[in-house]
This record gives sequence, structure tokens and C-alpha cells, in this order.
Amino acid sequence: MRVLTIIPTYNEIESLPKTLKRLRAAAPHVDVLIADDNSPDGTGKLADEFAAADSQVHVLHRAGKQGLGAAYLAGFAWGLDAGYDVLVEMDADGSHQPEQLPLLLDAIDQGADLVLGSRWVPGGKVVNWPLHRKLISTCGSLYSRVLLGISIRDVTGGYRAFRRTTLEALDLEAVDSVGYGFQVDMLWRVCQKGLKVVEVPITFVEREFGASKMSGNIVQEAILNVTKWGLSARWNKLSGRNK
Repeated sequence: MRVLTIIPTYNEIESLPKTLKRLRAAAPHVDVLIADDNSPDGTGKLADEFAAADSQVHVLHRAGKQGLGAAYLAGFAWGLDAGYDVLVEMDADGSHQPEQLPLLLDAIDQGADLVLGSRWVPGGKVVNWPLHRKLISTCGSLYSRVLLGISIRDVTGGYRAFRRTTLEALDLEAVDSVGYGFQVDMLWRVCQKGLKVVEVPITFVEREFGASKMSGNIVQEAILNVTKWGLSARWNKLSGRNK
């Protein structure tokens, strides 16, 4: 299978070289697409240098900072158009360890339609996270599981591998979630299609360089959207309507 790992970047000039080096060593058969949101720190220019030196590295330059969801959707469109069979989401900051990518791809080989690198299943863990980040993540996943009626443990995690056919089954043009909620949105759409979702344990490591893109607005968007989706699903079920 042809595999493309999409790495969104915004001011990741310190982290990107290390992550890219580790990824190319851990999975040399995997191609890379760096989706840069016109980083003012020169990340896009650095990405071009990597692409010039390595034919398996590509760069998608975007006009400006439009959010994680928009970056991944643009990357999905690029990858699908280029004929890739599996499309992977990976953070640039090293929190998603490239050495664990083969675990996700093995689950795809075994028939999964979507594989989640999970921090909250047995064997998964986080390293160097402050308590408030753990609470946001665990409570967010619990709230989403209850409202949406799904059994996934790590609903908000961003280390993921999508089979091409999974993305093609979704209405990607209807996805308008920007940040934290984008991951829940995509998972919810996959679950509604009845596709096979598998969680594999990963170790999530807090970034060494740069600043987190997490904000109160991103968390608020996720909570509001999950509430809306959950209540809508319950109403449709009670009223006998099919989504």
C-alpha cells in the first residue's frame, strides 16, 4: 500500500527536522506531506529544503493559519488525488512518535478502516503532561463517548491512519470543525458509517520545542459540537428518523 503521512505545521522550525528525520528512519517506505500554514518562522522554507533533498517529502503551502482541521482536509484532498491508499495524521512536534507508526499500519493491514493511536487504552500513556491537560483529554473523551454513544477510549487523539476508502465514504466537504473538535468530528462520521475503528496503544510525549496550539476557544468548539451531534443523534433515534 502507498502510505502518506500528513504533518501540519505552523511555526515548527525547531521540531520539524527531528520529527522528519525520525519518521524517515522508522518508516522509509512512507511518503510525507508537510502542510504549512505560511509559518512566519520559516518552517515552510525549511520544508521546501527537505523536499528538494528527498523525493518522498512533499510540501503543501497554504495561505495562512486556518486551523488543524482545514490543514488535514487539504492534505487528505492532496493525498487522495495523488492515489495514496492510506493517509496518516501526525503532529510535527514529536508528541506522536514516528517509531510507533508501524503499529497503526499493521492494524490497517489487518482490516481496520480507521486506526487510532490511543493514550487511554491498556498499554497507552502520556509523558510529561501537566494534570490539566490530562483532565481536558480524559474528560473530553468521556463526555464524547457518553453523548455520542460510542465505545472509543481516546476520542480526541490525533495520531491516526485512515484507509483511502474510509475517507472516500465521508462527506469531507461538510466537515467544518477547526481544531480539537476536528478529530471528534471525523471519528463520529466514521462511526456513523459503521466502519471498523481500531485503537492501538501509543505513548504520547509532550512537545520539547515550540508552543501548544491548544486554546480555550478550541476546547469550547469541541464541547459545543459534541453536544449538538449527540443530541441530534438521540432525537433522530427517538423520532425514528435516519441520519
